[in-house]
Amino acid sequence: METAYFELNFRPNVQLVSVVRRFVTEFYQRFLNDPDGTSRVALATHELLENAVKYSRDGETTIRIELMQHETPRRVRIQLRNRSTLEHIAAIREIVDGVNRAPDATEFYRALIVAKAKDRTGSGLGLARICAEGEMKIHYDVQGDMVVIEATTVMGLV
Repeated sequence: METAYFELNFRPNVQLVSVVRRFVTEFYQRFLNDPDGTSRVALATHELLENAVKYSRDGETTIRIELMQHETPRRVRIQLRNRSTLEHIAAIREIVDGVNRAPDATEFYRALIVAKAKDRTGSGLGLARICAEGEMKIHYDVQGDMVVIEATTVMGLV
C-alpha cells in the first residue's frame, strides 16, 4: 500500500494557514475515514504553520504530511522545516522537552496555560496543544538555525 502524502514549500501567512488547514482536512478525510483523526491532523498542521508564520527567520517553510498506511497501526507524521532564531529554538526545546518528560501531556498543557497567561510575547502553547489535544508525540531536530519539528500519531484502523 502506498503512503498518502503531500509536501508544500512556501511562505505561509495568517490567511494561508487556514487555507492549508482546510486542504489538509479535505485531503485526509478521504484517506483516514476517521473524523477525529482528521481533526487532530488539521489541528497540528494549523499550530505548526502558525508558529512558522510567527517565528520563521526568513519566512520559508516546508511542511510534509504523510499517512503511513503500510504500518500497523497506521500512523500520520507531520514534519515542518524552517529557519529560526536561537531564542525561538530555545523555546522549542523547553516546551518539547517539557511535554515529553511530563507523565501527562494534558496536565503539562494546562499548567503551561496558567504559566503563560500573563506572557505578552507569545503564548508558546501550540506545541503542547498538539500533544495534549492532538494526542501526538512531538520531536525536534536542530542543525544550525534549521529546525525540524515532527509530530506523529496513531490512527484508527479502517
